[in-house]
Amino acid sequence: MKKNILSLPIIAPTLLLIVLFASCKKNDSAPEELFKGNIYQTEDQMARPAINTVFNLGADKDAYNTALPSAMGSGFQSKFQSRLLALNPGYTTNALGLNASTFTGILATDVLTVSTTGKTTFFDGTNVLTGRALADDVIDTELLLIFGGPTGASNAGLTSDKVNANDKTFLTSFPYLASPW
Repeated sequence: MKKNILSLPIIAPTLLLIVLFASCKKNDSAPEELFKGNIYQTEDQMARPAINTVFNLGADKDAYNTALPSAMGSGFQSKFQSRLLALNPGYTTNALGLNASTFTGILATDVLTVSTTGKTTFFDGTNVLTGRALADDVIDTELLLIFGGPTGASNAGLTSDKVNANDKTFLTSFPYLASPW
């Protein structure tokens, strides 16, 4: 007796996909027309992971997530500086040579700066905030800049989360992300 490999669980989703794709049509509207009448809301800022979590308290977390990047520096820098000095009262400068005001001014504006001509990295000891590669240890870099002092060697127990790599190897071709467990 032959088994029919085209069973209902395979045919039904296939037919649904065919109907969906057949009903799609090209939209020649201008981009502003596509969004006209719709309301969009920012839910989370994540250019620099953990910054909002560490430097904002209470309702400031939501306010930060919905703030325009152009308003973040003036709206949050002084709060970030107070929090930085509360977390590390001995802070003078960090491994980049940034004092508390300058460093928190950079952190408060949550945008990912990208170099279009140089190496893409969050921090490799030489290149700083020129983008972010998948394997960059962003949390260790942030901890080093907050607690490591001028040489990066201060407070050694606070400058690393002790997670030294992704739990699975990244792919060498697109989409580059490791497969899920």
